[in-house]
Amino acid sequence: MMRWQMQRNCALTPKQLLQFYIALVTLSVIVAIGFLLAGVWVILIFTVIEISAVTLGFLIYCRHALDSETIEIVGKHLIVKKFIGYKESIYEFNTQWAKIEAPTEGSKTFHISQSNLRVELGQFLRQEQQLSLISAVRAHLG
Repeated sequence: MMRWQMQRNCALTPKQLLQFYIALVTLSVIVAIGFLLAGVWVILIFTVIEISAVTLGFLIYCRHALDSETIEIVGKHLIVKKFIGYKESIYEFNTQWAKIEAPTEGSKTFHISQSNLRVELGQFLRQEQQLSLISAVRAHLG
């Protein structure tokens, strides 16, 4: 069995992001309470808006932090798994008939195809990484 995994490059792990989020919310709430005690209640409204916007941004970040693409070759089967935004798609190809189409100029992705099934891959790789992956997978195709 051969396996290649491509993942999104994220700067923060989910644990680090949660710690940063808690620190940010705590600091914002402390500042808002300070202004509220001083009689400036308008700051509290802007703090709620700020925390809501940051929460929305972090939720969008978290949704795609675990995105990945996997290529597996098991016997005569080439299996492509795409996990994008909590949705997993699995495609199965025959290694004898599957073809890998190298990325065209200006394209950031390559394709694996067989008959009328065509899957786009490589969105998490640089161009030189794509070429080495394509050659490694081609070596295992019939």
